Amino acid sequence: MNAKKLALDAVFAAVCAALGYLALDFLAVKVTFESLPVLTGALLFGPMHGMAIGAVGTFLYQLLRYGLSYTTVLWMLPYVLCGLVAGLWSRAARYNPSRRHVFACALVCELMITALNTGVIYTDSVIYGYYTPQLILGALALRIGIAAAKGVVFGLILPEILKGLRHMMKA
Repeated sequence: MNAKKLALDAVFAAVCAALGYLALDFLAVKVTFESLPVLTGALLFGPMHGMAIGAVGTFLYQLLRYGLSYTTVLWMLPYVLCGLVAGLWSRAARYNPSRRHVFACALVCELMITALNTGVIYTDSVIYGYYTPQLILGALALRIGIAAAKGVVFGLILPEILKGLRHMMKA
């Protein structure tokens, strides 16, 4: 691993933590862009980097916003898996995925994060005693819609971000 990649991983993890911290939370609906640096790092450098960015970034966010809890690792898991999936997707394209592949990857990862977070919300609510069916099902359609919209937006902007970062890495 070279110094540029390590430095960018650290920056991506810090941005992930900051974006998570700045999220808008409304009970079971969270609007955040913390997956963008995870996707970016994973698509640039592969699954190990993506997983590390997701793990460190969301751990810092969880620690700063909520402290440690029994479910901290569960809240980290969707972003770690996002880094894994996006990194494997990029590796399969020899780290040069087409616009169409980046778009599909962003959309799939956002929907995956939402599905996994729904499971974590359920688990967390059962452990800490705030579960109601409305908590999980009441906002599910809205959460899926937000995830799809974020996936589309990320899928449209990521190719340009990746292009600029690849150019910077060559310098």
